[in-house]
Amino acid sequence: MQDQNSLVEYGLRRVIITITAVVCALLEIIDTTIVNVAISDMRGTLGATLNEVSWVITAYAIANVIIVPMTSWLSQQFGRTNYFAASIILFTVSSFLCGNATGINELILFRFLQGLGGGALLVTSQTIITEIFPVEKRAMAQAIYMLGVIVGPTLGPPLGGYIIEHYAWPYIFYINIPVGVLAT
Repeated sequence: MQDQNSLVEYGLRRVIITITAVVCALLEIIDTTIVNVAISDMRGTLGATLNEVSWVITAYAIANVIIVPMTSWLSQQFGRTNYFAASIILFTVSSFLCGNATGINELILFRFLQGLGGGALLVTSQTIITEIFPVEKRAMAQAIYMLGVIVGPTLGPPLGGYIIEHYAWPYIFYINIPVGVLAT
């Protein structure tokens, strides 16, 4: 078991880790809401029924429900940093695959994989932020984390609407790629 003080970071390194963790949590939260705006466009492009396209949202939620309770165990098995990096990579690659899906079943499968990566990002980000701050500054660290979590649901629909209006529904997934690459 590591001493809690040995995980504390200072200076620019803490700033970079904090920004990365908050941005990753923000990505996951935005992705839970951004798809809602694109449902009609997905139906038209993929030739899917409303019931079928609803599974795009449901698959992501189910994956989150599966992975969140397992995150602590997986972090212990693979190391928190490795698990966090693998989750970012899974989320980013799945985002690309979602944008390239040519059928509704592909999109549902890729969205499930994206949810596995995203759910892990949310929980692991909070743990990382808590660990890198000294005990006396952890309340502030949690406030910083919560800022990202609170802002996410409010950014998703307008961002999705803008993307749908000016581009096409695959871009709601492609927008995750540069952020995911940078975070990795």
